[in-house]
Formats: sequence, C-alpha cells, structure tokens
Amino acid sequence: MELFDVSVPIRPGMPVYDGNPGVSLERAQSIADGAHANVSRLDLGVHTGTHVDAPLHFIDGAPGTESIPLGPLVGPSYVVDASGVEGDALDEAALRSLDIPAGVERLLFKTRNSRLWELDSFTRGFIRFDGSGARHVIGLGVKLVGIDYLSIGTEDAHHEFLRAGVVPIEGLDLRGIEPGPYRLICLPLRLQGSDGAPARALLVRD
Repeated sequence: MELFDVSVPIRPGMPVYDGNPGVSLERAQSIADGAHANVSRLDLGVHTGTHVDAPLHFIDGAPGTESIPLGPLVGPSYVVDASGVEGDALDEAALRSLDIPAGVERLLFKTRNSRLWELDSFTRGFIRFDGSGARHVIGLGVKLVGIDYLSIGTEDAHHEFLRAGVVPIEGLDLRGIEPGPYRLICLPLRLQGSDGAPARALLVRD
C-alpha cells in the first residue's frame, strides 16, 4: 500500500486566495523563556491551503462545515488528467474531451494549476470549473470533486456544486500524482458554523 499526502503544507507566507487572511504561526509559550512546554498560536483563514467548502461559503444561511457528510470524503476516487486543457475554464466541452470513467463518485482534477504551487504568491492565472462544467460533473453522479488550486470554480460553479450537495475540495497538491484510481481520505476540521475548513487529504494506492 502506498500513501500520498496531497495536502499543501501550511506555513507563513504561503499563497492564499486574493483578499483572504494570511497565515501566522508563532510561539505563544516557550521553554527557552521558562515555560514548561512550547505552545504555538495559529491564525489563518478557513480557505487556506487544502480545504473543503461548506454550502455556507456561497449560500447565505446554508449549513456550515459541521454538516458536510463524511461519506463522500472517504472512498474510491479517480485522478483525472486535465493538464492538457487550455484556456481558463473546465467547461462542458473540455470535460467531454477527457478520459473520465463512469460510475466514480469522487473525481480529482489534475490540471496545469499544479505548477502554481511552486510560486510564492497567489495568481489568478489558474483554470477552474465554470457553470456548464459543474453541471456536467453533477450529471455524472459525482458526490465530491477536487482541484489542484485555491478555487474549484466560478461563482456559478460553486452554486451548482453546493446546491447539488457535491463536496468541493480545493487546494490539492497533485504534482507527484499519476492519473488513475486511488482511495481518498480527506478529513476537514470540525468547525462549527464555518463556511470552510482546512483538511488533510491522502490518496491510497494498493
């Protein structure tokens, strides 16, 4: 069995979506200063790095992350090779050109976004789902969809996914992952009433 950590390391100065809070990690208590133990303080936005969106993120009054079902977050998944898609949209036409197996409930899209993790700052030059692409994926019966940068898609795509009950994982690091079947384990923090939650995501291959 092989385990692949596809989570982005959380660190100060890491890329975060434009306008989102940055990351601060500092020592609040220190053994060197006479404390009995080292204790650190972490301050970050809930959409930092690898994270899961809740319906509340784009639908005011909708459920928060504590309501996200765990079933879609664990189980057989497929990493789709979308690295050859040009332009800035994973739309219906682009998705129809890809090798997407039937009957898979968890799809993770490896795109040209993967190389953006090598940058030290956020860029808007990434590919994402538009509304037509989201509707196409929903029509396939998918319960979870993931992508390798900080947003799954346009506002329209977010609304489509979240209203349909599809769980979005954003900020995956798929640079070292070959397309194909895996078992996904993704567990977001159990934050009450939050619009998103950081997560640790693993892919397992027998």
